[in-house]
Amino acid sequence: MTSQPVAAREHVRQEMVADPRVVAAIVSAVHEQVPVYAALDDSRLPEVRAIAAWGLERLLHLWVTDGALEPSDLRRFRGIAAARAADGRPVQAVLRAYRVAATVLTDEIAARAPRLAAADAFALTRMLLTALDTLSEEMTTAYAATDEDLAADRDRALRLLLDDLIAGRHASVGALSDRSARLGVQLPDPYCLLVAEPVGAERPDMALDAATGLLEALAVPGDEVVSSATVRGSRAVLLLPGAVAARAGAVLGARSWRGCAITGESLDRVAVAHRLAADALDTAPAHAHRPGRVLTDADAHVLALLGGHPAAAPDQVARLVLGPLTDPGQRHLMEALTAYIDAGSASAAARVLHLHAQSLRYRLRRIHALTSRDPRDPWQRLTLDIARTIRP
Repeated sequence: MTSQPVAAREHVRQEMVADPRVVAAIVSAVHEQVPVYAALDDSRLPEVRAIAAWGLERLLHLWVTDGALEPSDLRRFRGIAAARAADGRPVQAVLRAYRVAATVLTDEIAARAPRLAAADAFALTRMLLTALDTLSEEMTTAYAATDEDLAADRDRALRLLLDDLIAGRHASVGALSDRSARLGVQLPDPYCLLVAEPVGAERPDMALDAATGLLEALAVPGDEVVSSATVRGSRAVLLLPGAVAARAGAVLGARSWRGCAITGESLDRVAVAHRLAADALDTAPAHAHRPGRVLTDADAHVLALLGGHPAAAPDQVARLVLGPLTDPGQRHLMEALTAYIDAGSASAAARVLHLHAQSLRYRLRRIHALTSRDPRDPWQRLTLDIARTIRP
């Protein structure tokens, strides 16, 4: 090759690497044209940008030098494929993303065509075809191997799946379904995400065995729906069938643990559920925890509201806490609750409503039965008071 073509290509390479709009154009095209990538949340886009920037620089270098992918390049592509197998992104979608990126790269170079000769275009075509063929073979092989390893170690595969759900590293509900199908499992839907920790001042990192033991204590024998457990720092995180939430308090109480069980979020919002539960455990006062009871969605949303970072609209928080009390047919119970909170005692509330004290206490018991919140408990009375205050 003569020095002139090399100089022209090198000039184009330097210009494109220095221009952030080129990487942005690649990421935008992949995001728009590959459905799996269109569903990625914001936490995953920096990784896509980083891979795009690295790929751009390497491919332009190969074009300038008439080189070929090196062993280090192939190791990186295999690592990317293994990561995509672990987070459930289909290999076909990954390879299509690379083809879309190659098209953008070609268009960007074509925009600078006046500086280039026909030989440069032929060299670009040859380099891209060779590189795409090589990385397709390497990534497909690595993806299949990782997929097989994960399927063989089912417990580890489920733990990795839960880790990815917590971190928001799933591309879409469809990709999540595909990943579950490959593992031969059915995820619980509706589900309960339980975040739990031992009671006490010491907060050492949770052992996975402890989280697994809690999972075994809560699992329903013979249930075809799969439960899974992982750890986050000093806490166990369990994905369970929604019905298990009713037993969680008793199981945790027997172990001197406390927890928060979120049941109202969809499978594509496990990351939101985890954040709600973890923040609730961080901020709940000691008297919010009672033996045999776990914090729930309603507690978590009230705590988020009090902390100034609400995760739901006020009317939704009110409905979560008050439940059936918001029905017009339960107006007499809302009146009883309001009078009890305002007056401070059942006797005083009964006098306000011109009721016998026993009638007022019966209504309080009905409120407890309908909402699972005892107006006589300080924390639960506070949540009820907040809910009836912010209710439209």
